[in-house]
This record gives sequence, structure tokens and C-alpha cells, in this order.
Amino acid sequence: MKRFVTLCCVLVTLAAGVCAQSDGARRTAPAPTLSGEPMPLNHGGKIETAYDGFAHETVVELKRMNVTCQVTNGSGGVVKGLCVTLRAALHCPGKQLDYVRQATLFVTFEAKNWDTRHPPSERQLSVVADGETMRLGRMGLVSQDVGDGWANDDMKETLELAVPFEVFQKLSRASYVEFSVGQTTFALRDKNVAALRDMNNRVKLPQAPAQAGGGN
Repeated sequence: MKRFVTLCCVLVTLAAGVCAQSDGARRTAPAPTLSGEPMPLNHGGKIETAYDGFAHETVVELKRMNVTCQVTNGSGGVVKGLCVTLRAALHCPGKQLDYVRQATLFVTFEAKNWDTRHPPSERQLSVVADGETMRLGRMGLVSQDVGDGWANDDMKETLELAVPFEVFQKLSRASYVEFSVGQTTFALRDKNVAALRDMNNRVKLPQAPAQAGGGN
């Protein structure tokens, strides 16, 4: 009889422990989203916000981020050995994040072939955001470097263009973005677009006032 009572006590203790663990798991498990929106994408980019005392502006900057090495030319062929990185900045006058004066896009091309550089006639930037084509103008040359050694022909070229903030917002909100610099075309990855969206979310733009109902 004593053995039976002891066995019952052991079973009750084990059952209580299992119930406690199950209840703890339910409490620590993340609650499901009710809105149906996808979870934020971990884009892996580095974004910094800093005040530039010389320009008297606050800059939200996405540091250089890898895009792709799948670059096509005007005829649709793949340009072998050409890789692209993207950098972007939002310029807010003064020490505030309530108003963005403009955005700057930086595109860097790296290749083994010096002939892949873009002459001034091949620096026109156009972008496609969810089917909408925007011709943004000619990019300016920031730097154009070649390897130091006589046997090293590596080329790195950085171009930049200031664009209206409204254009940047379209890029950050799109599901598909494609860049064309002259005859060079490449698509942003989902993580690149997510990083632009993250930048856009860091500025605190004022909400538009609600429209009052019309009178009779």
C-alpha cells in the first residue's frame, strides 16, 4: 500500500512539472501578429544618424551595402566580374528629423576590367520601382581608382546623384527596384530595399492634417 501511495505521489509531481513547463513556454512564446503584415526583414545593412556641423544638417546614412554581381549590359548579356554596392543618405537641415531636404544615392562599381568604367555619356541614371520608370539625370563622378601594382588592373568607380525625397520614398516602398546607369542594369535585392525602407522609417515626418468634412 505504501508503495502504491509513493508511486501516485511521484506521478502527480511529474504531471505538475510538465504543466508548469508548458505554461512557461506559452508565456515566453512571441505573440502572433494580428495585422497580417510580414515580419520586418533583417537587412544586415548599417545605418547611422549623425549631425554634420560643416553642412549644418542631420544625415541618415546607409553605409556601403553589397547589391549584386549579376549585372547586364544594353544587349541583355551579363557583364562578367562586375559587382555593385549601394550607399544612400537622407539630408535633414539643422538638428531635426522632421523634414528631409533631399536624398543622395551612391553606386560603386568594382571590376577586374578597367574598360567597365562609365564615361560621362554613360552616367544617366534611371530607376524602375514596381513598374514605374523614373529618369533621374546624370550621375556625378565621386572617385575612379585603379589598382596600385602594374599587374593589378582592378577598377573601382563611385557615382552619385541627389534625388528628391519623394523619389527615395517610392524606392523604399517598392517591392521591386531596378537601376540602370547608362547601359549597365541591375536589380536591388530585397535586403537592399528593406534597408532603404528602414532609413525612411527613421525620419519623423509630420502627419498631414485630416480633411474637414465639407458643408452644405
